[in-house]
Amino acid sequence: MFTAARLGIPEFVNEFIMAYDNSAHLFAQDEHRIFDLAVLHRREKVFNLIHGVNFTTFLFSFRDFLGNNILHLAGRLVPSSEVAGAALQMQRELQWFKMVENLVHPSDREAENKLRQTPREVFTQEHKELVKEGEKWMKETASSCSVVAALIITVVFAAAFTVPGGSDSRGIPNYLHEPSFMIFAISDMLALFSSITSVLMFLGILTSRYAEEDFLVSLPRKLIIGLVTLFFSIASMMVAFGATVHISLYHKWNLVFIPIALVGFVPVTLFALLQFPLLLDMYSSTYGRGIFIQTSWRELTGHDVAAKGNYKNRVIKDD
Repeated sequence: MFTAARLGIPEFVNEFIMAYDNSAHLFAQDEHRIFDLAVLHRREKVFNLIHGVNFTTFLFSFRDFLGNNILHLAGRLVPSSEVAGAALQMQRELQWFKMVENLVHPSDREAENKLRQTPREVFTQEHKELVKEGEKWMKETASSCSVVAALIITVVFAAAFTVPGGSDSRGIPNYLHEPSFMIFAISDMLALFSSITSVLMFLGILTSRYAEEDFLVSLPRKLIIGLVTLFFSIASMMVAFGATVHISLYHKWNLVFIPIALVGFVPVTLFALLQFPLLLDMYSSTYGRGIFIQTSWRELTGHDVAAKGNYKNRVIKDD
């Protein structure tokens, strides 16, 4: 049973809890219980079974031989190969700590172990290097993307004053009433505004204080907005490029416009393919359904039901 908890096999653990209602209170050799091991090895599917156990809050009052409660265990650093990047791993570690913190009694949040460390102090000490790695990764990503966004601002701003087809003596564009010109003007403005927004988001990342809590929502949100607006600015710029080519060539080489426009969207496609996995991981980790069943210690205080088959089926289905 303890091996199943370490390896993250919720079906086996749930079957055992259903058969032996008090099995959640059994100790392993290191004085850790099932859900202590689930926290220690970051097995969220096993940990979610805690909502179907009798006397749930009583489980959190036990300590190991070092005086650590379950929140101290959540404060330890557990390297994971399932999460890519130091920033995302730091976010996942914070999500674990916050989840367990919501489940324990408020007095346990400030409890000290035998080394006279509170859970928050354990978390800060264990994740000191991970915070530095996450900060370095965030700054490098923001710096690279902000350079691209700044170049787009320069290009589209200059294009706004050098309109395709030229202007007459009064400064009115010669192709003002052409549909292609309106497409050019609108897409150029959208590219300018979205690239400026992107630069501001990346600037916010570069000037962030990089506290532990910033990795939970603040920094990922800025990076998501920055990447989305950067992609939109690149796409809008290429639309403006295609409209300019159409205005310049449609009366002579109309057939040449189509392949040129298609080639122009190659950079947009490449950017999407390269950045979409990171954007998807960041968005799902920040705004997705989450890996935990949300609750609090007050709700668990009155929890008086054993693990039931319908919960087991739900866990297996989610798996």
